[in-house]
Amino acid sequence: MIRLSIATVIALSSPLCAQWLDYPTAGIPRTADGKANLSAPAPKTTNGRPDLSGIWEISEAQSAYGPFASHFMDLAVDLKPGEAPFQPWAKALSQQRQANLHKDDPLARCLPPGVPRIDTIAPFKIVQTGQLVIVLYETTANSAFRQIFTDGRPLPKDPQPSWLGYSIGTWESDVLRVDTIGFNDRGWIDTGIGHPQTEALHVIERFRRSDFGHMEIAVTIDDSNAYTKPWTGNLKVHLLPDTELLEMTCENSRGLEHMVGK
Repeated sequence: MIRLSIATVIALSSPLCAQWLDYPTAGIPRTADGKANLSAPAPKTTNGRPDLSGIWEISEAQSAYGPFASHFMDLAVDLKPGEAPFQPWAKALSQQRQANLHKDDPLARCLPPGVPRIDTIAPFKIVQTGQLVIVLYETTANSAFRQIFTDGRPLPKDPQPSWLGYSIGTWESDVLRVDTIGFNDRGWIDTGIGHPQTEALHVIERFRRSDFGHMEIAVTIDDSNAYTKPWTGNLKVHLLPDTELLEMTCENSRGLEHMVGK
């Protein structure tokens, strides 16, 4: 069982619901009793593409990690035990992070959680336009956002290393493929295992909205400096209707003296 320090648990906590709880979201199909019909067909944009817009949250049953969703703790949970293709140094670092009770977790210091970890922590809002997809995050690392450009531009050749990287999107039939590069080497790919990353990280996300209320995100990690081959985790998220995101603020000056690790 992976253990988290109390300070890290507090830092990772997020509210279960947002403000404007009773304000109905426009354009949502409803059942006869007025509830959102999450099994209705997935919506389309005016150009016939799937519309991914909405507020989403990871939707997994409780796992061996207790209240934490399994992919939140271990993005490689879909693989068989021992199949995560670590480079030796990366495996040693992951084990060190767990043994040290996640003392050095950047999220516990109010730093961004990185991609794809940021999709597994709290609700996020997708705003889809013809040339750009914007993702707004309700996260304890203060307000964070991503821009996914769908206007045909290529990935930058020499990006400035960043927490959330640089993203472009292309459509593969009804699936939005998002390629992201330009990461720094400080992020953790997930929370429990603490899979490391390097500046060579290339994250490929494939968003597929199966119906109105459900979406799958297949996440491929391609980082030859940390892993011997690419590997994939599959996230399932569900729509949160009739609500909105909260503003989140993190104060990294509180509780650091308690983050003493092992």
